[in-house]
Amino acid sequence: MSFKDAVKLGLSPIMNLKKDTSTRRAGQVTYDDLLNAESEIGRTLFGPIPYGHQREFFESKKNVWIWHENWLDELGAEQSITIRYEVRPTGVYKKSSGGKYVMLENEELENFMTAVRSYFELAKHQLYC
Repeated sequence: MSFKDAVKLGLSPIMNLKKDTSTRRAGQVTYDDLLNAESEIGRTLFGPIPYGHQREFFESKKNVWIWHENWLDELGAEQSITIRYEVRPTGVYKKSSGGKYVMLENEELENFMTAVRSYFELAKHQLYC
């Protein structure tokens, strides 16, 4: 659930988010705070994160999802992949870094939908009341 959706539904963040009180009033939660908290939830949906990897999965704006992972390969070179998913009336499309949009089908579509449902359920129960 995105920050905008939570506000529209009248939901309040309840998670103890880290706040930089030097730049805003104590207790004030920003869009970035919630996006980061939701991303922490999203990174757990795909199983354990291998040592040295960083993973993100979140809704960056309505109907646009980002999955990003970066790691060091066996030679110590940094590797990364970013996939952008767009939910459109005609289907769900993904685009890898520099690639073309491809429509999700079959098991890949089911996996994406399962991840999104889980994301919303966890965010609802862990971040919003």
